[in-house]
Amino acid sequence: MSTENEGTAVPSAPSVPPVPVAAPEGTPASAQQAPPPYPEQPGRASEPGQGSEPTTQLPGAVPAYLPSSAGPTGSAPDAGWPPPPPPPSQPHYGGGGGGWGEPPASGPQPPRKRPGGLMAAVLAAALVAGVVGGGIGYWAADRNSDNSVSGGSTTVSAADAPALKREAGSTAAVAGKALPSVVTITAQAQGGDGGTGTGFIYDKQGHILTNNHVVASAADGGDLTATFSNGKEYAAEVVGRAEGYDVAVVKLKDPPSGLKPLALGNSDQVAVGDSTIAIGAPFGLSNTVTTGIISAKNRPVASGDGTSDKNSYMSALQTDASINPGNSGGPLLDARGAVIGMNSAIQPSGGGGGGGGSQSGSIGLGFAIPINQAKTVAAELIKTGQPVYPVIGATVSMAEGGDGATISGDGGGGTPAVTPDGPAAKAGLKSGDVITKFNDVPIDSGPTLISEIWTHKPGDKIKITYTRDGKESQVDVTLGERKGDTR
Repeated sequence: MSTENEGTAVPSAPSVPPVPVAAPEGTPASAQQAPPPYPEQPGRASEPGQGSEPTTQLPGAVPAYLPSSAGPTGSAPDAGWPPPPPPPSQPHYGGGGGGWGEPPASGPQPPRKRPGGLMAAVLAAALVAGVVGGGIGYWAADRNSDNSVSGGSTTVSAADAPALKREAGSTAAVAGKALPSVVTITAQAQGGDGGTGTGFIYDKQGHILTNNHVVASAADGGDLTATFSNGKEYAAEVVGRAEGYDVAVVKLKDPPSGLKPLALGNSDQVAVGDSTIAIGAPFGLSNTVTTGIISAKNRPVASGDGTSDKNSYMSALQTDASINPGNSGGPLLDARGAVIGMNSAIQPSGGGGGGGGSQSGSIGLGFAIPINQAKTVAAELIKTGQPVYPVIGATVSMAEGGDGATISGDGGGGTPAVTPDGPAAKAGLKSGDVITKFNDVPIDSGPTLISEIWTHKPGDKIKITYTRDGKESQVDVTLGERKGDTR
């Protein structure tokens, strides 16, 4: 499955965060295919009221009828007339007799039109607020011979609402505790291009975990800032990036005291149906909280922005919590408030989203990097500044969908598809072999195989099931390693 990374671009000129510049281990240059084009990144969301914004006329108010008059007015009636009948003890509603809510005898008045509407444009998404209101006035008084003469009335006061109490495990409580540890990241390249995304406090030293595509534009001499939920802004710098994993670590240059890292959960223990809470800055709207559930686990995802044939790969947590451009790098929390994933990609509507500078929004298909994988990558980036990837030492076809991951005939550029003396070669794998299982996980394509490989560490022993000439076999493979991102 190919998806798009989300980020909210700052300038009017579209920009897109880069993705891995070289294929991961196991990806031939000849076999790589660029994912379908994804929306260009537009400028940052403007504040309501700035620039030229479209407006929408809201519908007119619901037709309302005014109460009819109580009777004719003017001079007193002749003395010879009989006295008027006493007023009814209750007003009439819609049934004749001149009560409140009854249409006038001459027919209903033309409906009144309520003026105007308001629509605030946030990038390509229009947030329209409309109110259609209608009210019924209720009038009642006890009528008797005494108060009909004195004109007395009765007033009833509304009772005060009881104090609102929020449970400790409520969404409001979890979000309130987590928000001070979530930051909105603004990345600005030297040339002016950039975007916004999200990150969260990883440790008390001021390290922040986020996506590579959020900070890539500022990695080589640009400006990077992190803004907390209280509005305070701090300069930051990139510590390390892993393009293949789409993980990056940045550090506040002058971190404040009292930083509270978010608690990290165990993504291996997540179950489908578990509640989720996502925090981020969709379309530049910082400190936005959305909720949902875990929709699926171990979802193979190759994510990119459509500007190159280099993707990031993950065996993702799928969630229906609303995730939009700008949520990238933000935490996906469980019901306790522990981080179980890092929001990273969405499946756009129509398989690729709109062009012309527009950005696709959430259709309920969001993907997060499992936190167990993200924290392993983060620890390596903090320690050495570069990522380490587990590899099998074989180049496979990257065509999506099929009966497995086929080892290619060559590795591209004249290199062999199976690295001599590498893990696959030592296990006896050859060009043309079709890998169908990685441990007990079914493999249907090259991207799925890479997504599974990268959930492990160099040195892990894996059982690979493959077919050769129609015969199924199994071998044990000890994963090798590759340091750094190829460029």
